Amino acid sequence: MRKISRVFFYYFLILGLPVLLSAQEKKITFTDVTSKAGIDFKYNFGDYSYENILESSGSGITIFDYNNDGWQDLYMMNGTYLEGVSKPKGKVFKNSTNKFYKNNGDGTFTEVSRSAGLDDKHWSMAAGAIDLDHDGFEDLYLLNYGPNVFYHNNGDGTFSDITSSLDLKGPEKLNGFTKWSIGVSFWDYNQDGRLDAMVGNFLAFDPEYISTQTPGMMPHPSEYKGQASMLYEQQANGRFKEVSRKAGLYFSDSKCMGLTVFDSDDDGTLDIFQANDHQMNFLFKEENGVYKDYGIANGVAANSQGKATGSMHGTIGDIDGDGLIDILVADLRYGALYKNIGNGMYQDVTEASGVAKSMAGKGSWGAAFIDFDNDGDLDIIAANGTAEELILQHPLLLENDGKGKFKDVGSDIGSYFSTKRSGRGLAVFDYDNDGDQDVIISHVDLQAAPSLLRNDGGNKNHWLGVILKGDQGLASGIGAVIKVTAGEKELTFVNQWTTGYLSNSEPRVHIGLGAERIVNKLEIKWPDGKVEVYNNIVTCRYLNIVEGKGIVKK
Repeated sequence: MRKISRVFFYYFLILGLPVLLSAQEKKITFTDVTSKAGIDFKYNFGDYSYENILESSGSGITIFDYNNDGWQDLYMMNGTYLEGVSKPKGKVFKNSTNKFYKNNGDGTFTEVSRSAGLDDKHWSMAAGAIDLDHDGFEDLYLLNYGPNVFYHNNGDGTFSDITSSLDLKGPEKLNGFTKWSIGVSFWDYNQDGRLDAMVGNFLAFDPEYISTQTPGMMPHPSEYKGQASMLYEQQANGRFKEVSRKAGLYFSDSKCMGLTVFDSDDDGTLDIFQANDHQMNFLFKEENGVYKDYGIANGVAANSQGKATGSMHGTIGDIDGDGLIDILVADLRYGALYKNIGNGMYQDVTEASGVAKSMAGKGSWGAAFIDFDNDGDLDIIAANGTAEELILQHPLLLENDGKGKFKDVGSDIGSYFSTKRSGRGLAVFDYDNDGDQDVIISHVDLQAAPSLLRNDGGNKNHWLGVILKGDQGLASGIGAVIKVTAGEKELTFVNQWTTGYLSNSEPRVHIGLGAERIVNKLEIKWPDGKVEVYNNIVTCRYLNIVEGKGIVKK
């Protein structure tokens, strides 16, 4: 956005007209406050050598409010020493645990892993926060290399392992090797009123295999067999039954890196975008109770060169304000940005949008849409690093011009973006509740520490935060579509926080509004098809909206 002269600036102020400035002109910065905030997490991949695909994959971050105090808490997944996988010197990491940080509400966190019962010692990849039993507290489903674990939130600050009572451990092996889960998406796929879960599984990792293609480096993902992702249907007794084959979702050699559930074609049913590693991506749509893959037909299976690359995850959002939900897929080449052109069809605009130019050669893993300057359009942030070798790369912050064109502005926004790291998981959340979006990024480089980036100045524009609870709680609001009219702005959002590699951003929908002080109309289309409308909402605050009950106090 071009600079506005001082004369015209004051002219606009006198007339009371909105003035939109670029991020640089608003003097927005991202400040690394990791240590100051009390986050002392150190990621390890089981030893000191970076030699196999398990070590290179990193692990994720999950944001949720476990104690319902209105402040978003932080769960960091960790690796560990594994016999037969790790080098002997790595035994010092044998008792490594995941770390859970309670948000104190004053800009700091307190590590409460042990007291909460979340100091898990598996090799953890991701975790899905969900209120499974509708008791008002978010539970945590932990996805691992090895058995998965479901932790029930007891409501008193502690969690209990109830995996065996739910049958959500998963198989011990898939395709002959240890099951390797990378994430989960929750929704009621068969509309029976009970929450279901789809677990993404990656590949059949053989620790003893030496590459015939590149014997001096770790084997390429294409040299391994895949592992089927699995759909778990919740039964009337609360236990889960694996129904992937019945639903048409069982692909024994698929290599899932991320699952994103949303209504891609606006037909009232939720679809599944599965990002695959060096395979064509899937876009599953339900027809008479069975899912069929429309990835190729609808234009999201491969990149702009027709190649299946190392896709990480589908991040969803409306990049150009046309009311249609687009898909950003980070990958190890230059990414893919698919523009929704209607009727569930997509056009690859990676080059035309400027995304390819910025991401080329970076090796993007975690990526997210983020309106970091609250101007009403979605920007992009990406954590980068080479896969097969531990080569550091610059992270990226790409500013949207409002029409879906992106420009790298990271070096002007914060020193973090001028420092090479090897990033993996990335989550977006307003950890200090000041109305602008902050970011936390995990790393596999030898520094091992994450980076909590505090957004300073993004809240100079107006904003609105919305947390949705369907008639069955937070879970039944997943996939809801929010349409906002504020002045001349018309914005569209999907309530889906599982939209990043191995990571879950906060479950509050963040809406940047620029100079608009009032939301004239807020329309919610719930996953069950019901539509609710709210008018004349004052901005710069967080709202709790419950289906059928309206705006409520938490």
